[in-house]
Amino acid sequence: MAVAGATGFVGRALIERLRATHEVIALTRQARSDAGDAPGRPGLRWRSCDLFSLLDAERALEGADVAVYLIHSMLPSARLTQGTFADMDLIVADNFRRAAERMGLRQLIYLGGLLPEAKQLSPHLQSRLEVERTLGAGKVPLTAMRAGLLLGPHGSSFRILENLVARLPVMLLPKWARTPTQPLALRDVLALLEACVGNPETYGRVCEVGGPDVLTYRELIAATARAEGVKRLLVDVPAFSPKLSNLWVSTMTGTPLELVAPLVDSLRYPMVAKDRWLQARLNLPGTPVAEALADAVAHRKERSPRRAKGPARTARPTGPVRSVQRMPLPKGWSARQVAFAYARWLPRYMAPFIRVTVDEDNTCRFYLRGIPRPLLVLSWSRERSAEDRQLFYLTDGLLVRKVPGGRARMEFREVLGGEAVLAGVHDFSPRLPWMVYNLSQALVHLWVMAGFRRWLGRMAREGAAPDAVS
Repeated sequence: MAVAGATGFVGRALIERLRATHEVIALTRQARSDAGDAPGRPGLRWRSCDLFSLLDAERALEGADVAVYLIHSMLPSARLTQGTFADMDLIVADNFRRAAERMGLRQLIYLGGLLPEAKQLSPHLQSRLEVERTLGAGKVPLTAMRAGLLLGPHGSSFRILENLVARLPVMLLPKWARTPTQPLALRDVLALLEACVGNPETYGRVCEVGGPDVLTYRELIAATARAEGVKRLLVDVPAFSPKLSNLWVSTMTGTPLELVAPLVDSLRYPMVAKDRWLQARLNLPGTPVAEALADAVAHRKERSPRRAKGPARTARPTGPVRSVQRMPLPKGWSARQVAFAYARWLPRYMAPFIRVTVDEDNTCRFYLRGIPRPLLVLSWSRERSAEDRQLFYLTDGLLVRKVPGGRARMEFREVLGGEAVLAGVHDFSPRLPWMVYNLSQALVHLWVMAGFRRWLGRMAREGAAPDAVS
């Protein structure tokens, strides 16, 4: 079986639990010097892969029958990242689902988040739901486990709680601190995930899980202080703007704002499991919060503050630019039709500066008027393209810096059952100096994509045919 997100908080602990009874393929973004079986660790094999690449995802899942998906792309994945974390999550999940189908897996397991009954979800919770929908849209049955806040050593939520309690003798608590939550101990979620592996009863089903205690975040902070053996004064503050709240938590805990903001934005929603049918079936009600916190604190105090040394890693050679934009997909259109409509639309949008040629092999060349050499050459990949996904490699051009072994590429793909199309550029290395690129080509790309999004939106509203360009 494969575990995607193997170096994360849950992934590391899950691998330790599963490798005694399963042959585990641990997937990680960065290359490792111990390719193959881990020395002295039978049942474990590491594979490096970039899940933004469908080809890498297919290679990563080779030989697996079940895969556990633990990935959330909330931090930048390149030197320059253009796009929302939700769109990054979506494209990675879509690659994983496609790869699982092609490799013939029999089950996918996704650990997502509890979803409140709300008309409009936060971007973070909406992204979790989209990932779940995407992973479950294929032929491989999905077991979707929805959990709330996880309590355990090295977990991001627990670290934030610890740091708040450690650094603030007096805490000003915003309104979200009075929202109910249902934390779950790490050891409980590991047991539940293991119980789902190869369990047909969970195929195609949602499993909401949580601990036995429902409490507010205020009460959880107080419980953390008791577990740490310190006294803290908690003061409720009626007015505390979301931006100020994000900045406050980020500054006080040392956690990147990119990670804090989506999490804090979701704290205003009650996170309580509505049907814990799987736990009832397995007789696993969960660990009380006080006990889970005591275990996490004790584990942290027993270990060195330094992260345990693992196998040596080397930086993965990827391009410095990733750009992903979500666009409306007009009814009746496919990703293939969007891709070639883009090649027809762009010269008109950029007129009179840009002209585009498309040859019999569907290779697109973009020229600046008066310059004979193309700015960009997009070579269509016939073998890696399908009607719902079109892939082009950036093989040449004045704006492209060729990197040995590089795979700079542009793609258009349908997502969410045809609700939208993602336009993505991956592993692109610009030839322009970095500062010049950031102030010119990078901004022009966003401007062009925004124009194409508006045009596709107009095509969708007008019910236009796929070959309509105006």
